[in-house]
Amino acid sequence: MKDPVTDNSATFYATLDSFDDFAGVHDLGLYRPAPDDWAVILADIRGSTKAIAEGRYKDVNMIGAACITAVLNVLGDVEIPYVFGGDGATMLVPQTSLPAVRAALLKTRNLAQVSFDLDLRVGAVSLPAIRAQGANVLVAKFRLSPGNYLAMFNGGGVSLADRLIKADTGDQGYLFTESGEGDEPDLEGLSCRWEPLKSRHGVMLSILVQPLAKDREAAAAVIGKVLRQINLALGHAIEQNRPVSAENMTFKWPPRGLVSEARATHGQGRGFKRRLAKILVQSFIQYLLEKFDKEAGGYDAPAYRAELRQNSDYRRFDDTLRLVLDCPAGDADKIEAVLQRVRADGEIAFGTYRTDAALMTCLLFSLEDSEHVHFIDGSDGGFAMAAVGLKEQLRETAEAG
Repeated sequence: MKDPVTDNSATFYATLDSFDDFAGVHDLGLYRPAPDDWAVILADIRGSTKAIAEGRYKDVNMIGAACITAVLNVLGDVEIPYVFGGDGATMLVPQTSLPAVRAALLKTRNLAQVSFDLDLRVGAVSLPAIRAQGANVLVAKFRLSPGNYLAMFNGGGVSLADRLIKADTGDQGYLFTESGEGDEPDLEGLSCRWEPLKSRHGVMLSILVQPLAKDREAAAAVIGKVLRQINLALGHAIEQNRPVSAENMTFKWPPRGLVSEARATHGQGRGFKRRLAKILVQSFIQYLLEKFDKEAGGYDAPAYRAELRQNSDYRRFDDTLRLVLDCPAGDADKIEAVLQRVRADGEIAFGTYRTDAALMTCLLFSLEDSEHVHFIDGSDGGFAMAAVGLKEQLRETAEAG
């Protein structure tokens, strides 16, 4: 049976009901089909694994987050769903906004090349094109805290769009191939000033899990099964393994991400030094407020830290379950054993990657209104490195027929 398609409306995501228990992320009753006049936007860095091997994982994360920031800023009051992928991002936008979104992402691609020597691939696939191939894009809205949400995607359409864009040689019409030279993208709100989040328990485990079932209900059931079995193996809910805590949040001055932030938010042109100086001053003030637990100019250090822990995206779903968990090595073994068992049953492909810290890239909408979201990835390129194992398992599955 086909899903009903919602009315074409720029308010689709803004008016979508939310849920607040991640354990229910596999519940298809929480999802709604995206409007037919919207499009899936994919952005990812070609050769991100090589860049990460060169120690440039913070730059990779910065550009992935910059794609989201540039699109949100150009859309203004139009609320859209998005998912941070570590070395890229997935977004869903109205077709009427596509010209502005395309221009913003082409500028971001140029910024990635000129300022970071990174090759950013961007493209779009319309909802009718996705549905014509038997997939769909279903959207749910996960509530982190009042006014702060993460999108969840289901239905196989995001995975299909990813494959179509990556397979486009320039003739299929999915890739954005025009020049992005000219003005820089508006990346106001993008920030990366916190120190890496050191594991409290020994291991920061980045996890990618993709169900193999073509049937939507069966795929959803597998994700529910994986989450339940991980919780059983740990003896508690994964929320107890969140990678952001009061104990591992550290703000130093000058921040180690200062240059990356300056390069991203003002390129390397004549304004780069001014931007760098401005961030130095801003971050020093923030450092003092954090050090002495003070409030000034809308920034309340203790309240902000508490909100930050709540508003981190260490768990998300976009046809692929993505988790970053802080756990002892023994618990990481238990999680991987669960995934191996479900893999042996032919139900999933997965990838994991262990490191000793996580990275946090911040998107600040309004400190006064407590609206801010924080993107989490394992250090040393957690998700990108976990994707190596995931892709190998997907190849094995395809070859096995």
